[in-house]
Amino acid sequence: MRVAPVMRKKLEDGLAPVRLDINDDSHRHAGHAGHNHEGESHFSIVVVSDAFAGKSRVERHRMVNRLLAEELAGRVHALALTTLTPEEDAK
Repeated sequence: MRVAPVMRKKLEDGLAPVRLDINDDSHRHAGHAGHNHEGESHFSIVVVSDAFAGKSRVERHRMVNRLLAEELAGRVHALALTTLTPEEDAK
């Protein structure tokens, strides 16, 4: 089963983002800890959601990590997160 579509569904359901970009960066981490030669071990994710309003960067990342806890406990080794409100994204 591919991990990226599962993560997309969880983030869409949990945060109702107006923008969601998920990129598999695993190829950049060959030879590093947690790398999986099949991919889907390292991701960069941009989430733009009203759910982040009034939250610190740490709180926003925790929200994403909670939603993706199962994936982080399994195949996904690392996430590079950008978490913005729509107003922040418009700047």
